[in-house]
Amino acid sequence: MDGQADNRKRLASLLDEVAVDEGMRQTLIEGVQVFRRSEPLPRTPMVYHQRIIIVGQGWKRAYLGGNAYTYDSCNYLVSSVPLPVECETEASLEVPVLIVTIDIDPSMLGEMILEMDEPSSPAGTTPRGISTTPMSEQMVGAVIRLLECLKCPLDSRMLGRQTVREIVYRVLCDEQGGALRALASRDEHFTRIARVVKYIHTEYARPFSAEEMAKRAGMSVSVFHHHFKLVTASSPLQYLKRIRLDRARVLMAHDGHNASTAARAVGYESPSQFGREFKRLFGVSPAEEAENMRARLVANEAS
Repeated sequence: MDGQADNRKRLASLLDEVAVDEGMRQTLIEGVQVFRRSEPLPRTPMVYHQRIIIVGQGWKRAYLGGNAYTYDSCNYLVSSVPLPVECETEASLEVPVLIVTIDIDPSMLGEMILEMDEPSSPAGTTPRGISTTPMSEQMVGAVIRLLECLKCPLDSRMLGRQTVREIVYRVLCDEQGGALRALASRDEHFTRIARVVKYIHTEYARPFSAEEMAKRAGMSVSVFHHHFKLVTASSPLQYLKRIRLDRARVLMAHDGHNASTAARAVGYESPSQFGREFKRLFGVSPAEEAENMRARLVANEAS
């Protein structure tokens, strides 16, 4: 037991060394980011991308479809498809939340499933696109090796990707690896939904209909609706609206858009409808939220 506690302390210490700046930072290893936050975050709408998220210190909680997913030093989270969630974070200056994230590479997944020569997921099941899993000692060891790599540019270049591969392998072997296995399969319902979700993220500004999405997935409308909700915990059109609103928030905060231009850029024909739906989701008007996000960015850059 003491060895397990020591390993988790080691993981937190290494993350504290490499995640020195507030916010998310890309590392020397492609697809690997580190994150530090030194103040709590109340429950806030955001979009989770396709990632494995490992917490070294502190905790976060994601809410989706009436379920809460807590991840901390004892549990990691996998988001197998991009998902609009609500998230809260417990952190302070004395005990900041420290996180390492690993982007999910479908090509790597496919290669590994073939090499493992095992079924991608049980027949007839469509897993939810988000899950939390207890951190095994094997997983803790692999993450420690990844963080050790990040301290040395040569180690990062020579050993980084194979250490990422080991972590992905551990996820595939864990009890909640089914979503990643489904993502690697060509014929699973999960993968068809993931393909449509990816298309929505690329083409969110164009008009969509449920019939068109179902056709793109190669499913009937009723079957598509059923499996889309299993994976994302929302209907296709609700999902599209959340992605549009989240993207508009980013455009206003980072690219200088006002409410009207952001609304048009993400596919809204009515600025007033955009304003109502934005305030319903985020609790403030588009202009107020843009100002809040810009203030947070300035604060992060100054710290």
